[in-house]
Amino acid sequence: MLYTALLFGLISSFHCIGMCGAIAVMLPVDRSNLAKKVIQIITYHLGRITAYATIGFVFGLLGKGFFMAGIQQKLSILIGILMIVAIVIPEKTVAQYNFSKPVFRHISKLKQVLGNQFKKKSYQSLFTIGLLNGFLPCGMVYVALFGAVAMQSVSLGVVYMVLFGLGTIPLMSTVVYINSFLTVSVRNKIQKVIPYVVVLIGVLFILRGLGLGIPYVSPATMSLFVQSNPNCH
Repeated sequence: MLYTALLFGLISSFHCIGMCGAIAVMLPVDRSNLAKKVIQIITYHLGRITAYATIGFVFGLLGKGFFMAGIQQKLSILIGILMIVAIVIPEKTVAQYNFSKPVFRHISKLKQVLGNQFKKKSYQSLFTIGLLNGFLPCGMVYVALFGAVAMQSVSLGVVYMVLFGLGTIPLMSTVVYINSFLTVSVRNKIQKVIPYVVVLIGVLFILRGLGLGIPYVSPATMSLFVQSNPNCH
């Protein structure tokens, strides 16, 4: 199921352009030195992926707890349903319930620190911009975290989020160089595809939990990390 992270990262990057594209365009990179600019952009992405990996670690712990409790199959089905529900419910409906209000002050401080980093032109500032960018609230990241929880392992939770981050790199890097081709019309057309991809990934998680005996999609057993005949003496 790790491949779904890369696929989702690639598709959701079109959404990211709308939400975080301005950050990528405004990066304090060297516009005259191509080689240096590439390294600077990579540094920015390393910051973002570090943030995703950290969040993946936390939610991987949560997923491991569910796995140890022996409810991993039900969890996979539940996460698949939540992915579908999260994308089907209109944003206007969700907006009526301000879930971020309790942490609004912290988010404001985070944005303020992020803004200050744009005044600097060091690799440290670029890494920090990426790191803070990765911790900003994002619906697509929330959906990806469902997948990290379902991995049932701390390390795989981290890998899932790292792959998600890697999937966003191609388009998020392109926008730094060329942003004129991504017109509002093009973005709107591509964003219409995102819900279908999320639903597809949600269905895959549901099938995974059902254990239908389909290789690579719905294995007969979910006990992938436990010996079938444990040696207990």
